[in-house]
Amino acid sequence: MIQPHGGTDLKPLFVADAAEQRALADAATRLPSLTVSSAAAANAVMLGAGYFSPLPGFMNKADALSVAREMRTAQGLFWPVPCLNLTGESVGSAQRIALRDPNVEGGPVLAVQDVQTVEVLSDQELALLAEQVFGTLDSKHPGVATFMSLGRHVVSGPIRVLNYSYFAREFPDTFRTAPQIRQAIAEAGWNRVVAFQTRNPMHRAHEELCKMAQEAVNADGVLIHMLLGKLKAGDIPADVRDAAIRKMVELYFPRNTVMVTGYGFDMLYAGPREAVLHAIFRQNAGCTHLIVGRDHAGVGSYYGPFDAQSIFDARVPKDALRIQIFRADNTAFSRKLGRVVMMRDAPDHTPEDFVQLSGTKVRELLAAGHPLPPEFARPEVANILMEYYQREESGK
Repeated sequence: MIQPHGGTDLKPLFVADAAEQRALADAATRLPSLTVSSAAAANAVMLGAGYFSPLPGFMNKADALSVAREMRTAQGLFWPVPCLNLTGESVGSAQRIALRDPNVEGGPVLAVQDVQTVEVLSDQELALLAEQVFGTLDSKHPGVATFMSLGRHVVSGPIRVLNYSYFAREFPDTFRTAPQIRQAIAEAGWNRVVAFQTRNPMHRAHEELCKMAQEAVNADGVLIHMLLGKLKAGDIPADVRDAAIRKMVELYFPRNTVMVTGYGFDMLYAGPREAVLHAIFRQNAGCTHLIVGRDHAGVGSYYGPFDAQSIFDARVPKDALRIQIFRADNTAFSRKLGRVVMMRDAPDHTPEDFVQLSGTKVRELLAAGHPLPPEFARPEVANILMEYYQREESGK
């Protein structure tokens, strides 16, 4: 199986031994505590679940600035997005702190952190981090808005994770750690695995894209890996996406060719930088290929349609990652051919030969109770989405 990023062994930071976990949880009750941001909580979950391997914990200022500028830590590890515990409050002189979960009622302890440094970002440093990661300082960008609101104190140091926040409880059939996915891939006997990242329901174009990619790279199976964390307003909740994707896989994919899983992270909307981070997640989960399509991890018009592909040529050294990228073009239903195609593979088509709907138009149709064109969405998937949108409309 493909090696994890940065070494031969995966390094999840979750405390798996039950006795050790009880002892650490008991010790945490006597430690100074910090209720972290949702972003930092998501970072802790990803560290615990092995997706951020081989990071030992939260970065210090020097590492964060180096990653922002060079996509490498100060020690030289290739990494595209700083992994930070940013807070608006100081932790004083505490050498060890309990990190409390902002997303679970009562704020239970999520992890214990050994504090190596507490540093303060200047205005210039905060702006540099945001601009390098997101490519903009526009406060209307949801990722920028979130990042700039987190605070200036950088609390660095290794962590040990006690639980996976709300993800394992609310999505028991879907949330999986990187070691769990690696084990499932091994048990399935798969050697080549293509991963599909999604924060949205999957329509016909997404379905066919997975099948095209699997055939193109001769993969044994497809990992559909959905983000389960916080999204921007207007995005479809994870439970609805989960139901729609599972229905599509059940009815329209060959048996035993797809794993439907999810991971506990908040969406950054960082476009190209986040696409590279997504590649690391999937390499750590054991995948050999990642589909990177149009406007991968983007939002609005902040990024070019294929910037998330070109960054792998322009900024990712050839020896930095083992996972390979499957570069997808726009996909749409061809009226001429009667099937979904990549538009680059149909040079004889005119725009009128394709069935394409904007996300806004899709939402309008569903909210009004109108069926989506069968060329765009499987009817069973459309019904799940329509029920959700109609519930939303009736609740307004």
